[in-house]
Amino acid sequence: MTTTPAKDAALTTAALALGDDALVLSHRLGEWAGHAPVLEEEVALANIALDLLGQARVLLSMVGDEDELAYLREERAFRNLQLVEQPNGDFAHTIARQLYFSTYQHLLHTELAAGEGPFAPLAAKAVKEVAYHRDHAEQWTLRLGDGTDESHARMQRAVDALWRHTGEMFQPVEGLDVDWTGLEAAWLERVGEVLRRATLTVPEGPRTGAWAAGAGRQGLHTEPFGRMLAEMQHLHRSHPGAAW
Repeated sequence: MTTTPAKDAALTTAALALGDDALVLSHRLGEWAGHAPVLEEEVALANIALDLLGQARVLLSMVGDEDELAYLREERAFRNLQLVEQPNGDFAHTIARQLYFSTYQHLLHTELAAGEGPFAPLAAKAVKEVAYHRDHAEQWTLRLGDGTDESHARMQRAVDALWRHTGEMFQPVEGLDVDWTGLEAAWLERVGEVLRRATLTVPEGPRTGAWAAGAGRQGLHTEPFGRMLAEMQHLHRSHPGAAW
């Protein structure tokens, strides 16, 4: 695989981290096509997936050929957070994952957009999209958490199960000039407020494990990611050089 080298290693590191996050979560959300609980939600999840795919294309193009980077890299070459690669599970699980990530992404892009770095133009556009993603996740968290006994129980299980993947989001990424401590504090405040409004308990367990802290950014991924990647890359690898 040949790629055009980025101007510096820090830009490459940051662009791959952000681009892979968006690409992988876009694919996960796309897996809901034909399976969402209601038609309106089918459209909403598809739109969020397309927003993220657009972000991924811009970011990966800063590093090299976007198709080669998406479809021809091996698992260990991806730098996405472990959070975004987690399986969809039930609808509550998908919403908890989206709440955690979109809250982080909105805060991150807001800070990047206010700067003058190479990611500022993208962040200025993306922050408007991500505001919708976050609000969508928040509204569903409230509906499920403060809904029936069954929806409350499922939402609490999802919130608890994904909590251990949230600490990795705030591990510093080379090439991103961000106040990571301040970002994490703002995330905890925002997410905690939403969970409490939804009558859910904010998890008390650790937000990283010793083996998991920063693992996705280092190319270490959870078992479901390999299966997802095989599915995502299958068509391109089966027909190399094909044009549509």
